[in-house]
Amino acid sequence: MQLALPRIWLSLVLNMECSGWKRRLQVAYVLSIIITLSCPITQGAKILVVPIEGSHWINMRILMEELRLRGHNMTVFYPSPSWYIKECPDLYESIVVQMQEFHKKDTWDKAVDHFVQKTLEHSQNDSTLWDCVNFQYEITSFMYNCHIQAREINIAIFENKSLLNQLENGNFDLILTDPVFVTGSMLAYYLKLPLVYNVRWISSGEAHFLTAPSPLSYIPSPGSRLTDKMSFLQRMKNVIIDVIQQSATKFRTHPMYTELCHRYLGPDTDIESILLRADVWLMRVDFIFEFPRPTMPNIVYIGGFQCKPSKPLTAEFEEFVQMSGEHGIIVMSLGTLVSSLPMHITMKIAEAFAQVPQKVIWRHYGKIPPNIGNNTLLAKWIPQNDLLGHPKTRAFIAHGGTNGVYEAIYHGVPVVGMPLILDQFDNLLRLEIRGAAKVINVATMQSTDLLQALNEVINNTSYRDNMQKLSALHRDQPESPMERAIFWIEYVARHKGAAHLRSEFYRLPWYAYYCVDVMIFLLSLFLMVTVLTVLLMKKLCNIAQKKKQKIQ
Repeated sequence: MQLALPRIWLSLVLNMECSGWKRRLQVAYVLSIIITLSCPITQGAKILVVPIEGSHWINMRILMEELRLRGHNMTVFYPSPSWYIKECPDLYESIVVQMQEFHKKDTWDKAVDHFVQKTLEHSQNDSTLWDCVNFQYEITSFMYNCHIQAREINIAIFENKSLLNQLENGNFDLILTDPVFVTGSMLAYYLKLPLVYNVRWISSGEAHFLTAPSPLSYIPSPGSRLTDKMSFLQRMKNVIIDVIQQSATKFRTHPMYTELCHRYLGPDTDIESILLRADVWLMRVDFIFEFPRPTMPNIVYIGGFQCKPSKPLTAEFEEFVQMSGEHGIIVMSLGTLVSSLPMHITMKIAEAFAQVPQKVIWRHYGKIPPNIGNNTLLAKWIPQNDLLGHPKTRAFIAHGGTNGVYEAIYHGVPVVGMPLILDQFDNLLRLEIRGAAKVINVATMQSTDLLQALNEVINNTSYRDNMQKLSALHRDQPESPMERAIFWIEYVARHKGAAHLRSEFYRLPWYAYYCVDVMIFLLSLFLMVTVLTVLLMKKLCNIAQKKKQKIQ
């Protein structure tokens, strides 16, 4: 129907008698109508966005900017005072949850710095199995404290009836959320709205482990620092770490949220079933980086969606970059979560930088090290994507956050890894085994170690070649990750959900999911048949024995 009418118009125009230029003008006009009518039209959706802080907000905002260009209207729902999320009327409307008590950013920074210190202490010791167990306890304790704060935000939301009424009257088409702290998932259930995740992590850890089959024989647990090729001892370590993580989830994290589900969403709910109700999981993963693994129909992979071609640098940065000559530049950033490193480590980094022939642009917070070299530019903010896309960039020193890793892959820049906390060790390990990064231990690092790593990554062309190969694989897709993400958000909005893609396994009790009841039944049946057969044979033997005795 869309094409029939333009064809009729075109035939009429072509049959009209008129001068050449006029006819060409009419044909161009009709062709523009054909193109317009042939394009699928998606009516602008009203999207409620429930983000979380830090780098997660950075990539959520990038996704929102693209949605805004497509004509969608967004409302961002966040607590006050927020550390990173601010009002931005040109991009979205704001609904702010007023919190009487909310941790200030400096309190959060101190907590993160303490956690970094614990991680550095762990890295200084030999990684025995007992060390790993203790370290997993530190991680689960840190995350538990984060969830305690998130729980208070959720209570403030569901106790505020006027706020809930405002959300109900918002006539939203769907909720887009990062589900680490489950707020968006609970709101979607309460408001009966379709749900889309922008996700890598959830309240229980890496998202795949909740929603997809995850055999521990070849899928490393988060934080294990293992690959998909494991020896017997490594598989044992992997299982132990998974047991610790699952136990922390089952007995510490999820009970606090399940209690809120019972209180506000109904007695027949629990947090796992609420999380698993999502229609589409936009997973920030690409399998040129991630290990191959089982997946599900409603998981859509958008790893690197935030990457884009570089733009020209500002005059200040471009002038500094051009001063590097043929040696080029090194870019360093530790992301948004860690404000600064201890001064003794910072000084070792500065000492190494002072000895390289390249210019260095270092995104740095905190006190300036006294031994900083003349070749190093310190800045509280840098245009990271634009610098990585600059032809003079030779290496990227990164902490291993997902955003930075994918930007390095996209632009084909080899990495010197300095992992500090959480998934950063695993992320950089995935690059290192592909020959695209060199990872160093920050806790035991000397300036010579960093200098040697930089020289190896810059002068050994295999690192750049391997990273550019990953970049070529990442870019070789029928559509960009961003286009894929937008399509599936619009798909859920158009069809009011995507329940046909969602597996119903989460409704099954554990014994049904693992077919324990079936195995017990079949085993009982086998035992019963075996016992009856033995009794029958015994009976027959007795009858035969009696007949034999009578004959004798």
